[in-house]
Order: sequence, then structure tokens, then C-alpha cells
Amino acid sequence: MAQDIILASGSASRAQMLRQAGVPFRVVKAAVDEEALRDSLIAEGVGPRDLSDALAEMKALRVSGREPGAMVIGSDQILSLDGEVLTKVDSRDAAREVLLRLRGKRHSLYSAAVICEEGKPTWRHVTEVKMLVRQFSDEFLDGYLDRAWPDVAGAVGCYHYEEEGVRLFSQVTGDYHAILGMPLLPLLAFLTTRGLIEG
Repeated sequence: MAQDIILASGSASRAQMLRQAGVPFRVVKAAVDEEALRDSLIAEGVGPRDLSDALAEMKALRVSGREPGAMVIGSDQILSLDGEVLTKVDSRDAAREVLLRLRGKRHSLYSAAVICEEGKPTWRHVTEVKMLVRQFSDEFLDGYLDRAWPDVAGAVGCYHYEEEGVRLFSQVTGDYHAILGMPLLPLLAFLTTRGLIEG
């Protein structure tokens, strides 16, 4: 009997990536207070890369403890601007301020995936993508938010790179899938090695 694969995330983008790659899985959302955990880890001095890894692990662990025998995938993404972790916003005005802060600067997206089995981590990977935001005009920004808000409210950085948000950038270095929220290629390689998908 094939091992059950579970995605411990409510992210539509992550689920779509796995689905399109032909990975059989089901979704079980992790009951984790991400905001409180993130704030606590930042207060302890945990950096952006390790923060993404820790949050991904916590999600996978939380579900793995309730799903014996399953391979549970936890994933998380952190945006770092000059070492500061930026979080999701809840208003159009706040989104505008975030994008103005990003304008003309390079930021990093850290995208982590951790697999847990029987309540223990068995695999992990963190990818960094470096993203340079162009010097867009105020007119473009306002038009962009007119079209994109509130759809981008749940996105760190207030953009969907796979949609019109790509126009905010002048240069990107790194893995496309990691921008969407998960380091897919390393994950697929591991699932193939384990014989859970055909190689």
C-alpha cells in the first residue's frame, strides 16, 4: 500500500503545484498560530531563513502527530527586506506602503518545505530567491492596486508573481516555484527517491 501524502497547508497555490505535478495527496490544515509563533521566534533572534524552516516544520509536525504512517509536507515562506521580516497586511493603504518600501530595492523570499513522518522531521529544504523591484511610477502602483486588491491581501509582499505582480520586478534570481510558495523541484526529487511518485 502506497504511503499517504498530506499537505499541511491551506494554500491554494501549493496544492495546485502538487496537483499539476501529478502528486497524489490530500490536504489537512495545521492548527498553528503562525503569527504568534513567528513573532516569538523573531523575538528570540531567529533569522528569516531559519524562520521559514521552523514554521514549515511546525506545520508538518502538528499534522504528523495525528496522521500515523503518513508523509506530511509542511511549507512556509518568509519575505526579508534588509533583514526585516515583512508580514501580510489587511488594508489597501498598508499594501501601498509595503510596495513603496520594496520599490527600487532587492528583497529575499525564503521558501521552506519540511517532511515529517511519525511525528519526526525526515527531510527539509530551504530555497532563497532574490527579487529586485523596479522603480515603478506612483500611477502604476495605484492602478495595480485597483486591479489586484484585495486578491493580494493574503500574499506577503502584496503581489502574485504568477499574475500581474510580475510587472513589479526588473530582476529575479532563483526558483520560480519557490516564489509561488514551495521549493517544488527538490520536493519532487525526494518523493521520487522514496518511490512515492514514478521516477
